[in-house]
Amino acid sequence: MTSSLGWTGQRPSRDPGPSRCAARGGPQVGSLGRRTPARNSGWPAGEGPPARWAPELASAGRGDSMAAPRDAEIWKDVQVRALGASPGKAENYYGQTLKKSADLQTNACVTPARPVLKHVGEALQNVHEEVALRYYGCGLVFPECLENCWVLDLGSGSGRDCYALSQLVGEKGHVTGIDMTRGQVEVAKKYLDYHMEKFGFQTPNVTFVHGYIEKLGEAGIKDESYDIVISNCVVNLVPNKQQVLQEVYRVLKHGGELYFSDVYASLELPEEVRTRGVLWGECLGGALYWKDLANFAQKIGFCPPRLVTANFITIQNKELERVVGDCRFVSATFRLFKLPKTGPAERCQVIYSGGITGHEKELIFDANFTFKKGELLEVDEETANILKNSRFAQGFLFQPIAEKPPASGACPVLEAKDIITDPFQLAGQPDAVKSSCVPDAAGGCCGKKKKC
Repeated sequence: MTSSLGWTGQRPSRDPGPSRCAARGGPQVGSLGRRTPARNSGWPAGEGPPARWAPELASAGRGDSMAAPRDAEIWKDVQVRALGASPGKAENYYGQTLKKSADLQTNACVTPARPVLKHVGEALQNVHEEVALRYYGCGLVFPECLENCWVLDLGSGSGRDCYALSQLVGEKGHVTGIDMTRGQVEVAKKYLDYHMEKFGFQTPNVTFVHGYIEKLGEAGIKDESYDIVISNCVVNLVPNKQQVLQEVYRVLKHGGELYFSDVYASLELPEEVRTRGVLWGECLGGALYWKDLANFAQKIGFCPPRLVTANFITIQNKELERVVGDCRFVSATFRLFKLPKTGPAERCQVIYSGGITGHEKELIFDANFTFKKGELLEVDEETANILKNSRFAQGFLFQPIAEKPPASGACPVLEAKDIITDPFQLAGQPDAVKSSCVPDAAGGCCGKKKKC
């Protein structure tokens, strides 16, 4: 699908939702990380970005260390050039012109998703039509093992994902959606009773709040209150990405995770890219250098990022190709775990019980590890630590590594040097290789030299 600006996602999304970030008559930049065009403008008519955004505008893309000299001008330029209107008209455009997904003008910034699992698809079908129509996102961010969990959705918009998650976490779980656009929050709240009655819940398990994803405390989100935080193509739109991750770490319980998709760059973006308004609107100008994600994670306290999926974003506009130069972009899904401070972990052997809904036969944990029901596999220290100290512990049996060599045909542990952490490396693999490789990767069997 090609945008009006000429760049596409390499593959169409399996969830053919429209673009989240494109300059589709309305970019996402002005939102400080809001999730949809109807949620991405919020300053009063006739004004530019509020003064309270000054700290964020002073640091673009790489936390406080990389200051973009013209951020305020960029934001205004994006609104004027991509909206075809003054910044003061942005709120009217987003809130009035865009009434439903079909009103979007492009399909840029598409994040390919995994095939929709049956139980997730059924949950989405139960969402009210108006809520679904006002959802502008692309792809799906639904992690595994959701029963009874507390989930926070960053940039929840009309509430489509929240209402689907409501069914997956069950009546004993809870879902909170946070968004900066009051109109979208009001739409989400409007159908709360409808969905709770449809789901057969006596007590509502969904809450919607108005607020900013980089300032969760101001919205009343308490410390260590959530098991899972999800986000889909939102973080790239926030100038101070480290602040967002710091806030997520604060609100996660020990053992919790951030499961999120976003856009990443192959190198540190030069000023010409970061200051080109149309590239911000297309989710590229604010893309994080992929290695910085690991740096931020370590600084904040997360475990090293676990790469789940990655797909190239291609640019077919000659002028934008010139501006971007040698930089490449991918849409990638990562999971970041917040684990309790314990002693050093040890390698161990694990057996997946198959007890996770929708993953009864195998659990594709990330791009490197797939656990098949009943199979004994050896895992490295980091993976063992995550499985033992997260919600996934209930789905595994753990045992020390036997001193005798593994039985003939068994898979050796995946060595650190063989684990794929680079989203560009994963995106560069042919689709056929990806699909055939991942299921064998759990025991280090993925690759020419390690085939079971």
